[in-house]
Amino acid sequence: MKSITGPWVSGEDFFDRDRELQVLDRHIRNGNPILLSGQRRMGKTSVARELGRRLEQEGWAFAFADVEHAASPEDVITKVAEALHPVRGIASRLGERLARLFSDNVEQLSAYDFGIKFRAGLNAGAWPRHGESIIRSCAEHEQSILLVIDELPIFLNRLLRQDDGRALVDEFLSWLRGAIQDVSGGSLALMLSGSIGLTPLVRRLGLTDRTNYLYEFRLGPWDRSTSVECFNQLARTNALSVEDGVAEAAYDALGVGIPHHVQSFFARLLDFATMHSRDAIKVVDVETVYQTDLLGPFGQNDLMHYEARLRDALGENEFAIANAILAEAAVQGQFTPSARKALEALFATKIENISERVADILEVLIHDGYLEADDGSHRFVSRLLKDWWATRYADHHPTLSSDHSVGRANR
Repeated sequence: MKSITGPWVSGEDFFDRDRELQVLDRHIRNGNPILLSGQRRMGKTSVARELGRRLEQEGWAFAFADVEHAASPEDVITKVAEALHPVRGIASRLGERLARLFSDNVEQLSAYDFGIKFRAGLNAGAWPRHGESIIRSCAEHEQSILLVIDELPIFLNRLLRQDDGRALVDEFLSWLRGAIQDVSGGSLALMLSGSIGLTPLVRRLGLTDRTNYLYEFRLGPWDRSTSVECFNQLARTNALSVEDGVAEAAYDALGVGIPHHVQSFFARLLDFATMHSRDAIKVVDVETVYQTDLLGPFGQNDLMHYEARLRDALGENEFAIANAILAEAAVQGQFTPSARKALEALFATKIENISERVADILEVLIHDGYLEADDGSHRFVSRLLKDWWATRYADHHPTLSSDHSVGRANR
């Protein structure tokens, strides 16, 4: 089991999640379209790809389309077509429908070149028809096919910020629902996933009926024993000796077993041992590495992605509200009802229906794993994220519930 902290993992490097894979496998085989949700760094991509790998071993076809950078429905359809290009027979069928673009054998093209030619044939009026053709081709294929469309919520949020964005999101989701339901019972199994929540988005837009055909499965963190077991297995396979209690101390420092954070903490401890010419890690080293590496400059790039994803999900104005909530919860230990009132006063002149917007943003923060409700207040789930936000804002975040901050906001 290699120490891998960035890309998705599979095969021998894939750890645990057997029960989750069993559940997903059952629903996929039963023909239920899946919405795989969960906070960032929980391993959704690894789970989806590992499921696809295992199904391929049984004769299925597997296609994974990442639409994070898509700016239009045409881009999404093209990414799906590219992902399906290696599936024997699918590309040929698509090429026949766009014969004017493909004078050569489409299966001899690279997926990238195929995608370029395919994209050239799409326009605002043609994408639904060609998208339906793709889905129908999959449903009629002799092999069962698992198609994963990853980071769809990021695309939808980008679409939402365009002119008449709600109508565009509605159009795309309505089209996808109709296209999938039209081929129910065929060879195609669909899974949607993303690092920001789809459910809060459609609820806020009043479009929940566009996604109610999806079976949502939430991928949660590892429990303490699983996190400890993973840490100790990494230590064994990487020939690092650890004092009794190191794995437990690492879990306690993180506060929650987010798989990527467990892997990243181990990697930092391994580097620490190497740089200090040591072949063992002691319990006292855990807090040192936590403070200097995970919360220090080396850990900043990874944690900055949490801010970036939140901005992608909310847009600038609502991101500012979310960041204020998180800074308050980090610096003060909780986001209280009085702090909420102060925050609403702070933004009341800038954003309409501020109370509703704050409620929506809190739903996103809870759904995406930043905060949890606690007797009327909200607290961080992860100690690492809490400490990181506190480190960034401790010196310049006034307590929201103070009269001083509210009065200054209203001036």
